[in-house]
Amino acid sequence: MCDIDRKVACIMKILSNSPDEALGARVIARRLQEFGINLGERAVRYHLKLMDEKRLTRCVGREGRVITETGIEEMEKYAVRDKVSFVTARIEQLAWQTNFDLDKCSGTVPVNIACFPNEKFKQALYVMRPIFKNGISMSDRVAVVREGQLVGHFTIPKDKKALVTISASVVSAVFLKAGIHVEPKFCGILQIRNSKPVRFLELIPYEGSSLNPAELFVRAKMTAVNETAKNGNGRMLASFREIPDYCWPRAQELLSQFRGKGLRGLLLIGGPNESLCGITPEPNRVGMILASGLNPAAAAAEAGIDDMETYTLNEFVEYQSLSKFSDISR
Repeated sequence: MCDIDRKVACIMKILSNSPDEALGARVIARRLQEFGINLGERAVRYHLKLMDEKRLTRCVGREGRVITETGIEEMEKYAVRDKVSFVTARIEQLAWQTNFDLDKCSGTVPVNIACFPNEKFKQALYVMRPIFKNGISMSDRVAVVREGQLVGHFTIPKDKKALVTISASVVSAVFLKAGIHVEPKFCGILQIRNSKPVRFLELIPYEGSSLNPAELFVRAKMTAVNETAKNGNGRMLASFREIPDYCWPRAQELLSQFRGKGLRGLLLIGGPNESLCGITPEPNRVGMILASGLNPAAAAAEAGIDDMETYTLNEFVEYQSLSKFSDISR
């Protein structure tokens, strides 16, 4: 397998978009500008010659090139590598874009979207009621959105109804506004015993993930959120994040504010270099454990609602547009 850089990957992308037409260096150079790459015709010809030698492209006629099957395979591998660390980057981007004011409880918050078939939505609400009642979600603030309506830029699909919940990324956003950078480390399955976190049973690092690990755990039905809500013993979705140790006093103040505002998802915060639930932070760091905003969706999956679809790490809504779950589930 050869290693390709972004310029080569973009050239192959351009060629793959024109499978029935051989393209010359002039056309490719012009289309590369759409990717923010400025290469002259001579430079493009040089890259094409090297790509021919690696059998990524094939010369057709005097100047035109087409992508080969080998080229398509390498382009797909590059696309996967390019997605590595996508989740970490997206969580941090959400934190920068969120303008939620914790003191006023106003502004935008990042959200998760769980879409259900219309006929199963009431069942889903019934199943999720104990999750919100027992504080296993990030917040009890939600929104119900019907088919064709928008959540940010996302349109709810036909014959679907969605429940919008607050994402755990709101914690990173509030901390960032207070001058504290939060580094996402892991998402996992957290064992709960007597209503208290005990240890992580499974972990997937955010670094290197191209998909949100929480969604993977939900699809695999690895949680026991309903049992956690019922008797205080089970498995829930949670994430482990870190902050600089010198921010510890301010972080504890924010933790108290979160709980005072009904944002209950910040489960634990340790001391400098202190292990939490079997995870030790990096030197001079403090660990935090956050409840995932997808715990209500996990409860629905456990109840057999398999045709649910979840969407995360993309959309924002105004906090004040959300309602208490108890008000919408009556």
